[in-house]
Amino acid sequence: MNSLKGFFYGLATSVTFGLIPLFTLPLMQKGMMFDSILFYRFLFATFALGVMMKVKKESFHIELRDIPLFLLLGLFYTGSAMFLFWGYGFMGAGVATTLHFTYPVFVTLLMWMLFREKASWVTWVAILLAVYGVSELSLKGDELSFDVSGVIIVLLSAVCYASYIVAVNKSRLRDMNGRKLAFYVFIVSTVMFAVKALTNQGIQPVPDAVSVGNLVLLAVVPTVISNITLVLAVQHIGGTLTSVLGAMEPVTAVCIGALIFGESFTAQEAWGIFLILVAVTLIVLTKTIQKTLSMVVRKIRPRHA
Repeated sequence: MNSLKGFFYGLATSVTFGLIPLFTLPLMQKGMMFDSILFYRFLFATFALGVMMKVKKESFHIELRDIPLFLLLGLFYTGSAMFLFWGYGFMGAGVATTLHFTYPVFVTLLMWMLFREKASWVTWVAILLAVYGVSELSLKGDELSFDVSGVIIVLLSAVCYASYIVAVNKSRLRDMNGRKLAFYVFIVSTVMFAVKALTNQGIQPVPDAVSVGNLVLLAVVPTVISNITLVLAVQHIGGTLTSVLGAMEPVTAVCIGALIFGESFTAQEAWGIFLILVAVTLIVLTKTIQKTLSMVVRKIRPRHA
C-alpha cells in the first residue's frame, strides 16, 4: 500500500509540474509579460506555503549564515523559471518543457566538473542519447526548424535548475524541512521578479477574474502541490523511482500543447522525446543497471571457466 501511495504521489508531482503551460499560456495571450506572471506565481506560492507552515506550527527560524545560500538558490531558481518562460516565445510549450527536462544531464556534468564525481559509462551513454534527442526535437528533415537562441535560452533554464539541485545537495540546507526551504527560496524569487518587472514594464495588473484563477492555480498546482507530493513520494518509494516518474513532466506538457493549444506534434518530435526520457531514466538508474550487470557477469563467468 505504501508503494502504491508512493507511485501515486510521484505521478502527481510530475503531472502537476507538467501543467505549467496550461496556466501560463492563457495569461500570455491576455498580454501579461512573463516577469509579472512569475512575480504573482511566487508571491501566491510563498503565501500558500507560509499558511501551511503556520497551520502545521513549523518554525520559520533561519540562521544569518543561511541567507547567502538562500540568495544563491533563489537566483538559480529564478533563472530557471525566467529562461523557461522566455523560451515559450520561441517554440511550443511542450518542446520547451521537454528541453528543460534535460536538467538531470547537467546535474551529472556539474557534479563531475565541480566535485570530481566521475560519471559511469551508463551516464555518458545517457548524455549522448539526450544530445541526439535534442537534435531530433530541433531539426525537421534537412532544414533547421528552430531559433538557435530559443534552444539556448531553454537549455539555460535546465542549467539553472541543475545548479539549484547541486547547490541544495552540497550545502548545509540539504537537511532543512522542504517547505521551509521552498518558502525562503520563493521569497527571494518573488523579490527578484518584482525588481526585474519594475525595471522594465512594471508589475502589470491582473486583467480579469479568469487570469486571477490561472495565477492562483499556477501558484498552487505546479508549484506548491508538486513540492509537497515530491516529498511524500520520496518518503514512500525513494528518490530514484520518484525521479523516473518525473519523466511524465514533459510528456504531460507535450500533451497539453498538442491537445489544448493545437501545437503540431510529429513522429520525429515523439522520437526525440523518447530519447530524452530514456537518457534521464538511464541517469537515475545508473547504480541499478551497474549492479544488475555485475550480478549477470558473476553468474556467467563460472559457466565459461
